[in-house]
Amino acid sequence: MTSPDLLLDLAWLPVAPADLRARVAAAGDADAIAALAGFALNGNQLDRLGRRIAALRAGGMAPGRLATVRLGVVGNGTLDLIAPQIVASAARHGVLVEAVVAGFGQITQEALDPASTINRAGCDAVLLVLDHRGLPFSHGVAADPAGEVAAALATIAQARAGFAAHSGAILIAATLAPPAEALFGSLDRAVPGSLRARIAAFNAGLAEQAGASGGGIVLLDVAALAETVGLAAWHAPREWHLAKMAFSARAMPLYADHVGRLLGALRGKARRVLVLDLDNTLWGGVIGDDGIAGVKLGQGDPVGESFLALQQYALDLHARGIVLAVSSKNDDAIARACVRDHPDMLLRETHFAVFQANWNDKARNLEAIASTLSLGLDALVFVDDNPAERALVRDRLPMVAVPEMPEDPALYTRTVASAGYFEATAFSAEDRARTAFYADNAQRVALQSAAGSLDDYLASLAMEIRFAPFDAVGRERIAQLIAKSNQFNLTTRRYSVAEVAALEADPAVFTLQVRLADRFGDNGMISVLIARAVPRDSGAPDTWAIDTWLMSCRVLGRRVEEMVLGELSAHARAVGVAWLTGSYRPTGRNALVAEHYAKLGFDLIASDPDGTTHWRRASDAPRAPAPMTVV
Repeated sequence: MTSPDLLLDLAWLPVAPADLRARVAAAGDADAIAALAGFALNGNQLDRLGRRIAALRAGGMAPGRLATVRLGVVGNGTLDLIAPQIVASAARHGVLVEAVVAGFGQITQEALDPASTINRAGCDAVLLVLDHRGLPFSHGVAADPAGEVAAALATIAQARAGFAAHSGAILIAATLAPPAEALFGSLDRAVPGSLRARIAAFNAGLAEQAGASGGGIVLLDVAALAETVGLAAWHAPREWHLAKMAFSARAMPLYADHVGRLLGALRGKARRVLVLDLDNTLWGGVIGDDGIAGVKLGQGDPVGESFLALQQYALDLHARGIVLAVSSKNDDAIARACVRDHPDMLLRETHFAVFQANWNDKARNLEAIASTLSLGLDALVFVDDNPAERALVRDRLPMVAVPEMPEDPALYTRTVASAGYFEATAFSAEDRARTAFYADNAQRVALQSAAGSLDDYLASLAMEIRFAPFDAVGRERIAQLIAKSNQFNLTTRRYSVAEVAALEADPAVFTLQVRLADRFGDNGMISVLIARAVPRDSGAPDTWAIDTWLMSCRVLGRRVEEMVLGELSAHARAVGVAWLTGSYRPTGRNALVAEHYAKLGFDLIASDPDGTTHWRRASDAPRAPAPMTVV
């Protein structure tokens, strides 16, 4: 398989079953939809699934474990063809999309008119499907290239400001893929007025604009995607002239998948853990049979270098904060010896938060790894060369991402990277440190199993907790936690970076960011709370209503929530607030906190038909005598 085919065919996904059409017609819930989206679907199949999803949503289908997004789609090309494919592709990334499609070429009108189709729909995000023909670029050699680039970037800034003002939506803006046809040949890049040079300048400016937007613009790097598959394959002149399609129909499933993975990342669905097999995955051969000297790994051998390339990619992921783990059917001592002693190994024991080499089935091991890391199974990506092992995990644990691996190990790295499991919309210092957080957590789990009692275990951690209001330093991480936290999250409301900044400045809002450290290291920011003052003219007594309360699952069971309540209560009493209220909105993933308020002494005051419960207590909660120090 060639590299363009690998991408355009979505070859990391399993082949669609022969009875796909019947399965799509029979699908009736979110789990069935997500399962069908997990196959490598062509354009027609995606269209069929996308329309089935739209019909089910219109009929009131519950989202289940899928996050919901209302997505506006606007651009300078034909949009009706791409929208269903985005809806279907997003489901494989954990998102249930409602697409709101604008008219042809209505970008400025949709952004600036408060009553436009997109703004009236109250979209969460707006996707700008745009190519260079939709921006003010002249033909030939531009007389004022800098002015044209500035005008094009102003168009994006105007769209972002309009949507933000009228609907609060963030803008997903794409870099531009240059046309395949060059004017000067190789000199195109060196002539500032050439279209290729202007597009490159626009793309650089758009990336800068996105970085400075505080989350108001999210970048979709179409230029990189098109260059990966080849500009001649990306652009289809006949399809543009016939239907004004900004890219080829062949590339549409790949484009839709990239939009889907970006929406998943915005909703906290990106994966966090890469679990790797060993034999014939991280090295060639079977360590138990071939011994350290017999496995293929290292420079000078094309097969050995292929496995080394996958290790290097895993190491690079580790450096950006992706947690690594091992799940291998092997003798533990023999497997560790190879990792520890082989001179060409790039990955060592210290890089793995969990190392499981045993004879249990892989599904059981993955469940144990998720438990040790205090993460859900949907955080895991499992890479194994053995198709039987992959099939077992897909069948038993459909929440785990399992890429299809090619026969040629030279394509292992490209396959895993192309799948986009670890899509990011931001990168912070805490992201970089995440691997240490989870490695430390594995040590805490081991300590807990050896402790005589829970109190003894908590005391032995020597915990220190730190409270602070939201601020510019923590803003990006706060938005990440709000987007990604699903299990310990009372309401699962989502706020962008820009919205978090607005909360900081609102005098009617009380905010808390909570950090925790212990003897094993710094856990970083582990909890977020937002409370809003209830207007006094409402007739209610002085009250703070808890809008958002979430916590990282890796610190569950440490009584942090009691400390947070004590801090919240102290601030409420200090300004004369007598009551605290909060709501629990069930989502299918946050049953963990269904009794959260009851356990903290709140009284149930109301229940809604959808299962939402409302709670209240006086703001007299003392600081909990938990075994941790406030610093």
